[in-house]
Amino acid sequence: MDRLLLVFCISACFLYNHAGAQGVGINYGLLGNNLPPPDTVIRLLNSKNIKTVRIFEPDPNVLRALGNSGIEVVLGTLNEDLQQLAENPAFATQWVNTNVIPYVPAVKIRYISAGNEVILGPLAQFVAGAIQNLDIALKASNVSVPVSTAIQFDAIGQSFPPSSGAFKNDAVGAITPVVAFLVSKQYPILANVYPYFAYASDTVNIRLDYALGTASGPVVN
Repeated sequence: MDRLLLVFCISACFLYNHAGAQGVGINYGLLGNNLPPPDTVIRLLNSKNIKTVRIFEPDPNVLRALGNSGIEVVLGTLNEDLQQLAENPAFATQWVNTNVIPYVPAVKIRYISAGNEVILGPLAQFVAGAIQNLDIALKASNVSVPVSTAIQFDAIGQSFPPSSGAFKNDAVGAITPVVAFLVSKQYPILANVYPYFAYASDTVNIRLDYALGTASGPVVN
């Protein structure tokens, strides 16, 4: 039964690094049939010692279930809300008052992600403004949670070796103000990466432990 529930609940796994310790988190997707209720999902995650979860929208039932669970949350906004978040500070304040304030500190929100994988699309122009307005709204409510965005790895033009990493030309215009703001606040940028595909596409030059971030020492100098 546990395996079946994991198939329902987990759309993808991700590695995270917190204070030097590695662990496994999950993307908790809500698109599907016969999904178990959030309380059941959260109990399952705790039973498997999964301590980080990413949700793609501020579903109140999921947020309530995460309360006092000890699980850290990456909370996403809907992509369709990005334009209003960027252009209307009052909407950003309302978003925070509705989706954050009622749940903290019981819910341990680690990051808020303004949208998901929109940097190369028509909504890219709204990401920087959305991040800034959400940050202002959070600060006004005395909530200290970093705001970022999750980019698709397709926005990276070159990734190997890391010292040659660069964004695609198509992404530079949208990503530049985002990165400038994140640097000014010392917030991270979030990226959706698929390390196995990188490894599988070049097993000669890319080691599996390097792709997974589990190497015990330097791999690339």
